[in-house]
Amino acid sequence: MKKSTPLLLVSTLALAACSGWSESRVNPTNWFGSSTPAPTEVSVNEADALVPEGRDGPGLFSRPEKEVIGFAITKVDELRIDPTPTGAIIYVKGTASRQGAYNARLVRVENEENEKNGILEYTFEVSYPSYATNQGSERSREVNDATTVGRAELRNIRLVRVRGEQNALESRRR
Repeated sequence: MKKSTPLLLVSTLALAACSGWSESRVNPTNWFGSSTPAPTEVSVNEADALVPEGRDGPGLFSRPEKEVIGFAITKVDELRIDPTPTGAIIYVKGTASRQGAYNARLVRVENEENEKNGILEYTFEVSYPSYATNQGSERSREVNDATTVGRAELRNIRLVRVRGEQNALESRRR
């Protein structure tokens, strides 16, 4: 009884001293804040957007390339960045315009100005079936995707932005 009381007192004080870890900049869970809405740019689709330029045709032994037709998802609902030992996982959830969306992917936007300002920008794209599908409830149109980013690349990143058709979400580094 005499030894356990001082031991309990010392361990309680030591545990209380660790409370500052949750607000520390060293703590990996504090690297990025929560996502916030960002302004979006409305783009106009061109009539010849799906026609490849400068190709006379496939070679003699080449297979035809599969054409990936992707549309920006209607609304980006959630952006979450989870730290990992090798970098981070960027997790995105969005709502498609109708049911049956598949082949969800985060397409990186390569932009010289973004790289200069430390911005990592993605467009959240999905494909739709060629046949008509119901619109359905919002829950039935939810689509998720994630991508990983290495620690070396994250070193220069201050902002992660994911764009959809109607909105964009971004998360800043704290």
